[in-house]
Amino acid sequence: MPKRTLQGVVVSDKQAKTIVVRVDRRFTHPIYKKTIRRSKNYHAHDESNEFKPGDVVWIEESKPISKLKRWVVIRGEHKKSA
Repeated sequence: MPKRTLQGVVVSDKQAKTIVVRVDRRFTHPIYKKTIRRSKNYHAHDESNEFKPGDVVWIEESKPISKLKRWVVIRGEHKKSA
């Protein structure tokens, strides 16, 4: 079975070698037929402490690394500074 891959935005990089990634999903409400946005935070392993808040990253499922980390950053795009 292939590993799941999600795209999200970094919201925190305060921990060593760990980032918190917010992943948004959109779906239609079954009764009201209105599009709803829901988000969830994932702790992901960032070996080189490369990513900062605002960066877009892709994370992939992995075996448990710590109590909360089950995802690893596979690639990312740094936020453009104006």
